[in-house]
Amino acid sequence: MTDDTVRLGFVCVQNAGRSQMSTAFAERERDRRGLGDRVEIVTGGTRPADAVHDEVVETMREVDVDLSDRTPREVSTEELDACDVVATMGCSTLSLDADVDVRDWALTDPDGKSPEEVREIRDEVQRRVRALFDEQFGDAA
Repeated sequence: MTDDTVRLGFVCVQNAGRSQMSTAFAERERDRRGLGDRVEIVTGGTRPADAVHDEVVETMREVDVDLSDRTPREVSTEELDACDVVATMGCSTLSLDADVDVRDWALTDPDGKSPEEVREIRDEVQRRVRALFDEQFGDAA
């Protein structure tokens, strides 16, 4: 990681839905904008689930993103304290270093929701990730 690397964190309790979608969209934005060497992405949960929610895997597949091989993981405070920006999904009580820009996106948990509801959440996640990249790196449109 170089000095001009921006570290982005995406966190929710189970790391099985919203934060996984956010991470996948952030990886896509990083690649699309040619920022592979400038953006590091961290994701995790405070109490990770055993697997990414099935409805999330299915809904992300509709936009050519495969989350079937992803495994929710626990994220440490140390990892998040090293981030420039941490987006929580509306379910976090994190207490991080004062230098970290923590944003609560307050997104509905997709677990158990209908395909239409999960699509709405997915599309909102994608909008927020693009807006975050626009803010951090300039509008790439």
